[in-house]
Amino acid sequence: MPSQAQVEVQGSLLLPLLLLLLLTLPATGLDPVLCFRSYEESSGKCKDPLGDGVSVENCCLNTAYAFQEPSSKLCQACRSPHWSPWSAWAPCSVTCTEGSQLRHRRCIGWGGHCSENVAPGTLEWQLQACEDQPCCPEMGGWSDWGPWAPCSVTCSRGTRTRRRVCDHPTPKCGGHCPGEAQESEACDTKRVCPTHGAWAVWGPWGPCSGSCHSGTQRTVETRSRTCSAPKPSTEPPGKPCPGSAYEQRGCTGLPPCPVAGGWGPWGSGSGCSVTCGLGQTQEKRACDHPAPQHGGPLCVGASSRTHICNTAVPCPVDGEWGPWAQWSICSRPGIKHISCQEIQGQQSRSRSCKGRKFDGQRCTGKLQDIRNCYNIQHCRWKGSWSEWSNWGLCMPPCGHNPVRSRQRLCIAPLPKYSLTLTTVEGQDEKNVTFWGKPLTMCEELQGQKVMVEEKRPCLHVPICRDPEDTNP
Repeated sequence: MPSQAQVEVQGSLLLPLLLLLLLTLPATGLDPVLCFRSYEESSGKCKDPLGDGVSVENCCLNTAYAFQEPSSKLCQACRSPHWSPWSAWAPCSVTCTEGSQLRHRRCIGWGGHCSENVAPGTLEWQLQACEDQPCCPEMGGWSDWGPWAPCSVTCSRGTRTRRRVCDHPTPKCGGHCPGEAQESEACDTKRVCPTHGAWAVWGPWGPCSGSCHSGTQRTVETRSRTCSAPKPSTEPPGKPCPGSAYEQRGCTGLPPCPVAGGWGPWGSGSGCSVTCGLGQTQEKRACDHPAPQHGGPLCVGASSRTHICNTAVPCPVDGEWGPWAQWSICSRPGIKHISCQEIQGQQSRSRSCKGRKFDGQRCTGKLQDIRNCYNIQHCRWKGSWSEWSNWGLCMPPCGHNPVRSRQRLCIAPLPKYSLTLTTVEGQDEKNVTFWGKPLTMCEELQGQKVMVEEKRPCLHVPICRDPEDTNP
């Protein structure tokens, strides 16, 4: 019969071997995905593709990687799930008067859930009221047309224009008058204009005067043009075309025939580019069988190619702090009741380092937080009504008939207790905070003693659509 210590040692040796065996086995019953080397937080896009046809488990051996299922446009990060930043607010649903606008965030990650047990890929929405301009445009009306201006030319045919003004009535709030403020028509001076000559385009270059260059005779090619676009008129007389009707240039020598490049054999592959997770090996070839000469075309195709390699080794995952737990009750040892009195107590809160695996780094910082406090839980104090708060978000953001609200609260001023504490001579002072929710008492307002709330419906509400489904 082996002892308990022997069983524990044997178990600790078997676990890494089993893990390595599972990682090297091919994924069965799992749909392959396209694996990427990085995930861009700002845009939610996968970057730097590694390859396809691998399982999610193998791709996510490195938590910095990301993956995309073949039938989906959604990029999913391999790291532990967390909420993405909120998107920018969408444009207001109307361009004038009050409307509504949406923004969203997504649960991004793999192998767990975001807060409130939300699955990766889930969208969360917020809706708020908006107003681009307080009024809607009102159209205006045109005045009568003004007189015609003189003809634009002094000979032959031209145009003349007339104008009108958008002031019968004047448009309001960015409105306008339909149509144009100016119109034109043809006019005839009844006088003939002279026609000045202009060159037509150059004709094609003619053949070279010789088949090659020589030291004693220069070979040239010639082209010509005509003064016919248009010809100069004779009555009244027009100006002739300036410059020469002919042009010459020297011919260049006949070049050697071009030689097209050809690829050499593929070289041996490099080692795997990573020491954990998935990486790539690379093979190269040279365009030297033969090399291109005398302007011949380069080799067609890529000079390198890559293949996916699997180290079957999980990458380290650093620990991340979870959220702080609630503060403990503000108390003081040896004194049973310190609430509603200027007696300083202490309270603490803690957090846990989550997600650390495969020899990743531990969380840096404090596991526990302690502060000095005054206990004001359930203290009965006389309060006064606050001003109206700002209007809140529209709720529910994607449901029927969302509304927004604002409140006035019965608030009591905090007592004038000392906000610092020095425990030992020569040490720095420590801040003291208030903890608890007092029972404030105000005169009745609109039938309420604690909170008065005003609600208003949100107008012109847009539909919540997943941006990954609507993009082309």
